[in-house]
Amino acid sequence: MPHFGDYQNEIYLAGLQGVISRLPVDFPTLQARASAALPPSVLNYVQGGCGDEVTQDRNAEAFSHWGMVPRMMVDCTKRDLSIELFGMKLPTPLFMAPIGVTGICTQDGHGDLAAAQASAQTGVPLMASTLSNDPLETVARHLGDTPGFFQLYTPRDKDLAESLVRRAEAAGYKGIVVTLDTWVTGWRPRDLNSGNFPQLRGHVLTNYTSDPVFQKMLGPDIGDRPTVVQRWAATFGKVLTWDDMAWLRSLTKLPLILKGICHPDDARRAIDSGADAVYCSNHGGRQANGGIAAIDMLPAVVKAAGDTPVLFDSGVRSGTDVVKALAMGARAVGVGRPYAYGLALDGAAGAAHVLKCLLAEADLLMAVNGYPTVAAVVAAGVTRVD
Repeated sequence: MPHFGDYQNEIYLAGLQGVISRLPVDFPTLQARASAALPPSVLNYVQGGCGDEVTQDRNAEAFSHWGMVPRMMVDCTKRDLSIELFGMKLPTPLFMAPIGVTGICTQDGHGDLAAAQASAQTGVPLMASTLSNDPLETVARHLGDTPGFFQLYTPRDKDLAESLVRRAEAAGYKGIVVTLDTWVTGWRPRDLNSGNFPQLRGHVLTNYTSDPVFQKMLGPDIGDRPTVVQRWAATFGKVLTWDDMAWLRSLTKLPLILKGICHPDDARRAIDSGADAVYCSNHGGRQANGGIAAIDMLPAVVKAAGDTPVLFDSGVRSGTDVVKALAMGARAVGVGRPYAYGLALDGAAGAAHVLKCLLAEADLLMAVNGYPTVAAVVAAGVTRVD
């Protein structure tokens, strides 16, 4: 039976033939290589966080505050990383978190398609962002048999919101992820110092320009980029309150996932209001600064959610991080910046390599620590180490 950890054998065996991987397997080297490859404007947007980026840094650092106790004399020659989510059996607990500038992370400007291809190659689901350089339908076709999810930045115009959701349903996405914390952009010094905001330069707006409702808004100015940008800016970012939940729920019969839930009371209210899952995330530290690391908020959210699935992202940099988040109760764990760096270095193959490395590390950690299944990881839990 093949295991994700076998990927290291491929690398070692290639090394015996004098073939060294062109792409690094560790995050620091990956980040350094991608930093040299990406244009400064794109790098600032992908790499930057809010304020002095202390929350962004805490997100990653906080994983080191948690440890797992290994168990010996357990037969882990067979491991199973599969999970159940929304009635689907997924081969791994990993997913690709939505990134609004994926499209411009590759030189050809089709990074969204490359991300979908990496998803198809690895079986790791993609959460496709509303902000995309390719239409959501085209992205979906590149997913192959791997399920995808559509992340919605809810526009102020309700007809446009409904149109985007209906398109996602028709394209075959398996759930709608509503981002709650981005009706306004946080204070991002790296972008401000360069005066660069990709969307205001006309990037990653194809899901809008391909939408019949948005096209109707534009009228005869559909081909005029400044007008497109102005109209997009005028409709982006509906302020959502709990009073909007009935409307959001009415938009789709697909699983509805609320992204940005960090407080247990919000988790309970989300579920009581009709959410099928909550997504614990602080947007990777990009939207608000000075907060608590997302991984430190996860246990309370999981407890409040009860049997309702909790998805998680923010600060995940390694397979070890993935396993720790699972041990703390996350049903599925999202990775963001690492796969964006993979896209920058080698498109779909680069992103797939990053995902394979994360899964290999997670699989091998489980093998060595005596956890043959995700259920065993959850049962083991974590211990605070400081």
